[in-house]
Amino acid sequence: MRAYRAGPVALAMLAALSAGCGGGAVPAAQEAALPASPAPTASPAGTARPLAGKTVVLDPGHNGGNASHPEEINRQVDIITGRKACNTTGTETNDGFPEHAFTWDVAGQMKPILERMGAKVVLTRPNDRGVGPCVTERAAIGNEARADAVLSIHGDGAAPDGHGFHVIMPGLLRGHNDDVVKPSASLGRAVRDAYREGTGMPYANYTAKNGLETRTDLGGLNLSKRPVVFIECGNMRNEGDAAKMSDAAFRKRMAAALADGIRRFLS
Repeated sequence: MRAYRAGPVALAMLAALSAGCGGGAVPAAQEAALPASPAPTASPAGTARPLAGKTVVLDPGHNGGNASHPEEINRQVDIITGRKACNTTGTETNDGFPEHAFTWDVAGQMKPILERMGAKVVLTRPNDRGVGPCVTERAAIGNEARADAVLSIHGDGAAPDGHGFHVIMPGLLRGHNDDVVKPSASLGRAVRDAYREGTGMPYANYTAKNGLETRTDLGGLNLSKRPVVFIECGNMRNEGDAAKMSDAAFRKRMAAALADGIRRFLS
């Protein structure tokens, strides 16, 4: 990572598209279609669905069409603490694997895992070939869905000698997110612990402390009325992190670990 208000109709459209959306304009090697959601089946006797009745919003950072629409993504929007660009293109590995494709794949793999646990899952974008949405709209989607947890997925673009992951939580903005800060901190710790255990990746050695950071300059955090965190899954400019993030099997581990973090928070 280095994001018009969504109304009910837009939210319904995104939710419908989330149920089975796929790839598009970027090369097939960079964009995998979302796994098809399994048909609902009865749980085996004695098997709980720990997230039944819960709504999870997954926000795969950036989008595949952002780079070709600078006039849209550079438009300034209000994030309470200032004005920032609507969205950005994101970063990429030195070999050209883009952040937007990475986040799309991880979110797509998380979706059926969470659904098997009983959660309703909403994505903030329906594919990896569009533009935006703005950070303001991404936050609005989580708010309108009354999400029990919102996870924004990113890859960092820091100096190449930095490595590891970190989770970013919202700082207190009195009168705006007073009720969100404490549960978001709990969500952040759950995601951090599950991700480290599931992937073996270390905490970032170039930012945050023990894998956790609080910020008030990110619109997706500032504008959320629901428990929310960002995760920088690794530094895409670091050779070691990039190798993991570019590997399909390792991204599967990342997705499973992040889903487990959400389960820990919600169950």
